[in-house]
Amino acid sequence: MKRFVTLYFLFLALLFVLFYAPTSTVSDMLNAGQSKLTLYFLDMFLEPEQLQGVDIWINPHYKIIINKACNGMIPILFLFASLLAYPSKWMHKILWMILGYVLFSLVNVIRILMVVYITQTGEGQKEFYWSHDIVGNTLLMLTGLGLFITFIKTSSKTVKDF
Repeated sequence: MKRFVTLYFLFLALLFVLFYAPTSTVSDMLNAGQSKLTLYFLDMFLEPEQLQGVDIWINPHYKIIINKACNGMIPILFLFASLLAYPSKWMHKILWMILGYVLFSLVNVIRILMVVYITQTGEGQKEFYWSHDIVGNTLLMLTGLGLFITFIKTSSKTVKDF
């Protein structure tokens, strides 16, 4: 267990430095690409002209800005660190990283659409906080936990020190 925790924090730091923090062109391109992908899927479900650039207009006076922190990369990297730290076969890890990336990307779009809908139908700021910070983040955490538990249950490698 100590080995897993140590590796988890090591991989988490490494992944954030390489793929999230503005430390390289690769990181910037990856986050910009992920944001564009998120905005592309959001545009399919939002009302015409509701999405303008990175802004989702709730009403003429209130908008939600989809930036780097909203593109879904943070929970994806937390999942990746868990998968990399867990003792399992590499092909199993890669398969679950791909599956996790796709599922998190879809769940993130659903989360943002839920936040937009709840904020639109309510008073604005109060509903945004509740739907984004409480419900939305809980949805992402449960998705990651479910993926990791399923990954562990499907892992064929026997773990002696767990």
